[in-house]
Amino acid sequence: MTMARKKMAQVCRSAALVLACGWCLGSTPAQDATQPPAGQQAVLTVKGDGVQIYTCKEADGAAKWVFVAPEAKLLDASGKEVGAHGAGPLWKSVDGSVVKGQVVAKQDAPAAGDVAWLLLKASAHEGDGVFAKVEYIRRSETHGGAAPSGGCDATHVNASVRVPYTATYAFYAGKPQ
Repeated sequence: MTMARKKMAQVCRSAALVLACGWCLGSTPAQDATQPPAGQQAVLTVKGDGVQIYTCKEADGAAKWVFVAPEAKLLDASGKEVGAHGAGPLWKSVDGSVVKGQVVAKQDAPAAGDVAWLLLKASAHEGDGVFAKVEYIRRSETHGGAAPSGGCDATHVNASVRVPYTATYAFYAGKPQ
């Protein structure tokens, strides 16, 4: 084997090793902090379609966008409106039941410009419908909704923006005994 062929074979082996290692590392799933605890099962999964509302506020000598509230329709798989999501945060079903949540875990969305993925623990309930026994709410698969990167300065304090977003909301309850 010539010296050039030996070098080429060595380069190919090295490249194959790098590709194999990269594939192995890339195939390891990232830890998802927004998964509900063991023993929870999804009782409802819907698409949220609406806006995230921000207000330009001055804090610590600088103006910045501050989250105010979400405002979204909850849609089933066929696109039918089955509820609403709003400040609290809370989710209200068309059956009259309501669940309010408190964030217990947060993870950056995979893409820039998308609001974070969340796991919320139910903190209050109203009514006897679908949300009556919900223990956890998970927001994932978000698209859009992040605060703008600009446009908030001393001349725009108290201005508000409504940033469109979509997300998947899954509602979980413990398995019946």
